[in-house]
Amino acid sequence: MPSFKIDLSTAVVFVATAPAPKLVNKQTGEIAIDRETQVPLHTVGLLVSDEGEGNLYQVTIPQTGLPEGLAPGMPVRVVGLKARDWENEFNGQKRHGISFRAVAIATAA
Repeated sequence: MPSFKIDLSTAVVFVATAPAPKLVNKQTGEIAIDRETQVPLHTVGLLVSDEGEGNLYQVTIPQTGLPEGLAPGMPVRVVGLKARDWENEFNGQKRHGISFRAVAIATAA
């Protein structure tokens, strides 16, 4: 499926939830791995405020793209944010949504 770049050049972005390993299976604790780089993936909650609106996004980021010490409330810059729509069927129920992925997060100076 195609992905779409998201322009955050006019947005203010804050960490809402600290990075946590992205799990493939919650029961086994298996951590998701990037297929191309073989690097573990993490999920970070980001509050994006732009044009008078604020939205919370769960963004997947490779472990190598996370700086040390990210904590809720910190202003950050997001590098290479993309959105992709998804759809699957689980236990006979169709589900769909939008997933967000970034190359890296940097602390705002």
